Amino acid sequence: MKSLKNYKSSLILLVAITIGGVLGMIMGEKASIFAPFGELFLNLLFTILVPIVFFSIASSIANMDSKSKLGKILCITIIVFACTAIISGIIGVFSFKIFNPAKGLDSSIINNLMGAAESQNSESVSFIETIVSSISVGDFSNLLSRTNLLGLIIFSVLIGLATMMSGEAGKPFGAFLNSGAAVTMKFINLIMYYAPIGLGAYFANVVGRLGSQILTGYIKVFILYLVVSIVYYFAFFTLYAYIGGKVDGVKIFWKNAAGPSITAIATCSSAACIPVNIEASKRMGVSNTLANIIMPIGVNIHKDGSVIGGVYKIMFLLTIFGNDISSIESLIKVLCAGLLIGAVVGAIPGGGAIGEMLILSVFGFPQGALAIMLVIATIIDAPATLLNSSGNTVCTMIISRFVENKKLRLEKIAWK
Repeated sequence: MKSLKNYKSSLILLVAITIGGVLGMIMGEKASIFAPFGELFLNLLFTILVPIVFFSIASSIANMDSKSKLGKILCITIIVFACTAIISGIIGVFSFKIFNPAKGLDSSIINNLMGAAESQNSESVSFIETIVSSISVGDFSNLLSRTNLLGLIIFSVLIGLATMMSGEAGKPFGAFLNSGAAVTMKFINLIMYYAPIGLGAYFANVVGRLGSQILTGYIKVFILYLVVSIVYYFAFFTLYAYIGGKVDGVKIFWKNAAGPSITAIATCSSAACIPVNIEASKRMGVSNTLANIIMPIGVNIHKDGSVIGGVYKIMFLLTIFGNDISSIESLIKVLCAGLLIGAVVGAIPGGGAIGEMLILSVFGFPQGALAIMLVIATIIDAPATLLNSSGNTVCTMIISRFVENKKLRLEKIAWK
């Protein structure tokens, strides 16, 4: 009974989105009547995102007793995120090359989509300009938008660092940051009471809308991605959890993985999963400081699912347009582009426009190819978000192991 109680909230969410999915399949397009209820839930989450990211990161850094600890955390975080991203990218490249779902596909299938995409206007930007626009904004007010989360994170880190370096003079502001972090987390708890209704309604609308839009020519891409996602989710996340805490690490990870996973699948938004992932990480033995710092950062720069998805988009287009995907040089180029895309795609439902425009620019595909990528992005959105979001929790365990040596704490928590 105690074990069932631990899963109560996750089971309620699972039942809610299952009901929503069934309603979406039965009602089809008519399920759009549920859209407002789902949008209400997401809007509530998105409105609290900016303050929760700011207060959680800034307060955690401000409370640190040394700059060297922050440097160690960020260094290990980047190494861990980079390693898992490279692994996912390699898996994406070789799985597509072996099974190649685009082989023999008649390009006339997507002629209509190509024509639709040609009507869209896009502005060509350089690589450097893209990076600068991703990590900074031109006005403070722009930081208050969830579309600039990476810039907000950098700003929050600097604010927290400045507060910590101010010593006694910065303590009143530090107290304000701590209070803000507590209030925003309590606000999240209030929102989650509405989660079953909101997530169920949102999922019903999504299933009803996409059920008739998944084109036959892309079913094989979806199946391949789904199979690879399942393998990566269970096999590699288990491996990562073992690295983070040995056998007990594996137990404690899977004991708390349901909530973040269900929320990721239901919302298709890594950003919306930040509060859930933070709480799950704490239950996995990660300290409050690490959870609050790493999770928002991971949302923006650590996306294993998006790396695999980016690789699939590129190789799908290369095959359709008759380009080589067999040489080592082309495979390395695809892998590097996939890693870059994984670091820049947005952490909101349907995000990824920047990454897709980068693909067009780097590989010289016609503008109409954007429509092809939008279809692929849509059908893999849920499993990609699952890998993106849940991957942050297990990686936080690894980071905690190397930063704070949490092995003994994990052993205690695992058997509570």
